Amino acid sequence: MNVSRRGFLKISGAIAAVSGLGISLKSISAHAKELKIKYAKETTTVCPYCSVGCSIIVSVRDGKVINTEGNPDSPINRGALCSKGGSIYQMVNNKNRLGKPLYRAPFAREWKEVEWEWALNKIAENVKKSRDKSFKKINAKGEVVNRCEGIASVGSAAMDNEECFTYQKFLRGLGLVYIEHQARI
Repeated sequence: MNVSRRGFLKISGAIAAVSGLGISLKSISAHAKELKIKYAKETTTVCPYCSVGCSIIVSVRDGKVINTEGNPDSPINRGALCSKGGSIYQMVNNKNRLGKPLYRAPFAREWKEVEWEWALNKIAENVKKSRDKSFKKINAKGEVVNRCEGIASVGSAAMDNEECFTYQKFLRGLGLVYIEHQARI
């Protein structure tokens, strides 16, 4: 029997249809599950990983993040996320994430858990001490400069324009001149 390739496919399809090898012409019905983001409050944020600035929709219910996904309304990523952005849900919901700040005193070997209020006050004290110690009112030429030379800042590429503006105002208010941005790191 000499059968062409096209003839073989016709015969195979006919046999499969007649013998019922998994092909059914019966109508099927689909049952959708209830959406896990039902009754959740949605808000948008910017992915913190790189300087692209992909928009992410975060769904929150009862104070807990229950879902993250790319924002299809964003002209930057149009709903798509890279592997890091796609795993951002795990940044919040991770049993290994620290829940309280840790502090290690100078020359100490052990970290100790501290309260947020104490940690923020300690940071403020250290910034004030460093600023007061390194603040220059006048440079070597006698010109008024009013700058802090003992503190530097490396900004975040994940900040949006409003956050960058506020952060810059804060740093300039302290008198910082060594301000860098990590968008290309």
